[in-house]
Amino acid sequence: MDAAEFRKRGKEMVDYVADYLEKIEKRQVFPDVEPGYLRPLISDCAPQDPESFEDVFKDIEKIIMPGVTHWHSPYFFAYFPSASSYPALLADMLCGGIGCVGFSWAASPACTELETVMLDWLGKMVNLPEEFLAGKDGQGGGVIQGSASEATLIALLAARTKIIRQVQSEKPELTETEIMGRLVAYASDQAHSSVERAALIGAVKIKNVPSDDTFSVRGSALKKVLDEDKAAGLIPFFFCATLGTTPCCSFDKLLELGPICNKENIWMHIDAAYAGSAFICPEFRHLLNGVEFADSFNFNPHKWLLVNFDCSAMWVKKRSDLIGAFKLEPLYLQHHHQELFSLSGLQHWQIPLGRRFRSLKLWFVLRMYGVKGLQEHIRKHIRLSHQFEHLVLQDERFEICAEVVLGLVCFRLKGSNELNEALLKSINDAKKIHLVPCHLREKFVLRFAICSRTVESTHIKFAWQHISQLATDLLKTWEQNHQQQ
Repeated sequence: MDAAEFRKRGKEMVDYVADYLEKIEKRQVFPDVEPGYLRPLISDCAPQDPESFEDVFKDIEKIIMPGVTHWHSPYFFAYFPSASSYPALLADMLCGGIGCVGFSWAASPACTELETVMLDWLGKMVNLPEEFLAGKDGQGGGVIQGSASEATLIALLAARTKIIRQVQSEKPELTETEIMGRLVAYASDQAHSSVERAALIGAVKIKNVPSDDTFSVRGSALKKVLDEDKAAGLIPFFFCATLGTTPCCSFDKLLELGPICNKENIWMHIDAAYAGSAFICPEFRHLLNGVEFADSFNFNPHKWLLVNFDCSAMWVKKRSDLIGAFKLEPLYLQHHHQELFSLSGLQHWQIPLGRRFRSLKLWFVLRMYGVKGLQEHIRKHIRLSHQFEHLVLQDERFEICAEVVLGLVCFRLKGSNELNEALLKSINDAKKIHLVPCHLREKFVLRFAICSRTVESTHIKFAWQHISQLATDLLKTWEQNHQQQ
């Protein structure tokens, strides 16, 4: 393919993507295929001779689309949002076209510098304390990770390195292995599984801190666990606080937890993967109060801020804590400007060496939507979640299982877990909308997340009418079966 054909085919692909997104509502939100559907549709080996673009293009609808779950459908209410917008897609095209690998300032100065500035822009939008910003002379700063899971792992590994060095300076008789065996990390019993996975990769113990009746971790619960572990000779070193938990979007009490972590010399990382985008709205910023006690903070613009995957924003108060844990500087990565630009080595802030020019997506989206446009996007989703909540509350057969704060509604039929499992199965088998469940304590609960950029009130009404009718049919069947028994 030469430049002339690339121009032609590029326009065709843009038209295809635009048509796909404009007409996505007409596609079945969840595919009909079974595992292994794709292999019989393609050859066993790569072709020896080149194929035409037309041949490849026609196979998109034939082979790929039948197996796609349409995350951007207005009938997709599962998981959390996966952001997308036309400005972000255009920026990703430019990123691919430039094709730089921005592991250092010299490898691509614009890639490093734009990312630093964009994370300062974003940090100011959520009103982060000054210590988290790079500015011109700051000690903190932000970086784009691939996911919140990566951010949590990076924070835990940095905290591990920091505490090992501290303990070794105080007790030089202890080996690193002995110290590692006593380290303990903590997170809510509602925290995402990626926190436990980070501890697994980091080879440290992790303990769940029990949450309260609102599924939030309180200071008293953390202090109790810490006191028990310290008495047993363990070394608490890391706590992951969650703002907007995956099951029900609950919020740990930072103002209670932060002072305890600071007093006990525990690194506090805040995972706000989904909820963090809402903090650009002044009416929701109070949910971040207490961030001043944290050592690191993360949220995903690729969830709710119209920046497509992957773009996970992470900030630290002291970037030296990250650099000190991960820095290796072989000769081939050194350059004569590295001492002049203090943020020259973003490779020291992450697990991979290479990095794409992901900040272009933020730059395009923040400029073309503006803060006000992004705030309205967030507020619209939250209004729609309260609309759905209101519809549920009008039906006495159902109950709301957790406070609706942002764009997630947790609900269920009053009755057994088996009944609600059957309801979810009937919903997803019908494939008109898509939901996923969670467990809140002993209850099997249905999650209804407002996800699509194009979702409107009419889609919410349709979804509720569909769920309500399926519930009616199910309850009728269950009642008949009960009578027969």
